[in-house]
Amino acid sequence: QYVGHTAPKTREMIKRAQGGVLFIDEAYYLYKPGNERDYGAEAIEILLQDMEKQRGEFVVIFAGYKDRMDTFYQSNPGLFSRVAHHIDFPDYSNEELIEIAQLLLAQQEYCFSDQALVAFGDYVERRRQLPFFANARSIRNALDRGRLRQANRSFNRMGERLAREELMTIEAADILASRVFLGEVEGEDPSQPLTDPSQSG
Repeated sequence: QYVGHTAPKTREMIKRAQGGVLFIDEAYYLYKPGNERDYGAEAIEILLQDMEKQRGEFVVIFAGYKDRMDTFYQSNPGLFSRVAHHIDFPDYSNEELIEIAQLLLAQQEYCFSDQALVAFGDYVERRRQLPFFANARSIRNALDRGRLRQANRSFNRMGERLAREELMTIEAADILASRVFLGEVEGEDPSQPLTDPSQSG
């Protein structure tokens, strides 16, 4: 955050990881070339020193998207060789993404109707072809938008008596309302908050 804060904060994280794992997700955000307020290089240097000096004391895992991780490893000459194992995890298949979606919905006590499940399969196929696809994160975001549409649809039927199952079921219309079916998606990273989730892809 400020000059002089990086070293003690990094060492504190290393201390907390003793006897366990220091997991750094999206590790490339430590390295921001061209940013004069970037202290990530210092944090990386301290990590490398302690990874060497305390080899048996803790495990460090750097995680992130492969292309960005390749750039990250170029930020410090000793970084790539200091990491003993490099593992590439393949993207999920469409079928796996649909299974993930169903598990996430079940955890929230929702489900797809039969027609919605077919529509969601079509959604997944189309969404993968568009920018900023982030595997399970994109699926989670899509479900959040689907549930919001379902809630709006239910709200518009307030005068009716709705069965419990109707309040828990995502219908095809909730999926097909996505802009993905128009070949569009929000022009931003899906990890960022959406300004209008009910209308976006």
